[in-house]
Amino acid sequence: MGSSAGGRRRTGVRRRRVLGEDEQALWTAFVRGIKPLAARAARPAPVVAAPSVPPAAAPAAERRDRAAPPAAMVPQSDMLRPARPGFTLVRSRAEVAIGQRGPGLDDTSWRTLVSGKLRPSRTLDLHGQNAHAAFQRLHSFLIQARSDNLRCVEVITGLGSGREGGVLRRELPFWLGRPDLRPLILAVVHPHAANQGSVRILLRRGRG
Repeated sequence: MGSSAGGRRRTGVRRRRVLGEDEQALWTAFVRGIKPLAARAARPAPVVAAPSVPPAAAPAAERRDRAAPPAAMVPQSDMLRPARPGFTLVRSRAEVAIGQRGPGLDDTSWRTLVSGKLRPSRTLDLHGQNAHAAFQRLHSFLIQARSDNLRCVEVITGLGSGREGGVLRRELPFWLGRPDLRPLILAVVHPHAANQGSVRILLRRGRG
């Protein structure tokens, strides 16, 4: 009985089967053809755009500085523009020489003008005017005087104790040298050597 039980236990153990040469070669070829599975790539995380932040507003003073050029960069001729539309005040590059005899002026007229014997027919007083208004008035005054066939007129600017007064006296020779006014003028002198706050202008006579 004991030998029968031991025989059953021995027959219950499964023995490992040994492959033949042909089977071993087939199995080796099969295993060699197997490729490992590629690792699944991890899905990239979605890109979240950063919230847009509006640029900080520039200070008011900085905005004003960018909007307009510095005062030192603005030419003086641009600062003296008149208010009347279409009437541009541009400083002439040429100026009328005060106290010098102009071409085409006869001796008698020149001596009469310089001596002060030639009295002005009309006077323009620019005291208290700013540069804009003064030039507009001067331009209209001389055009009208030429239209009225006047011979001599006087323009008073003052000596320039104030800021505007100094501007008028300094700019007057350049205004008179403008292409639209210079052809009207024969000569310009100060009526008194000690007073350069006014000038007398000898005009050309109109034709016709």
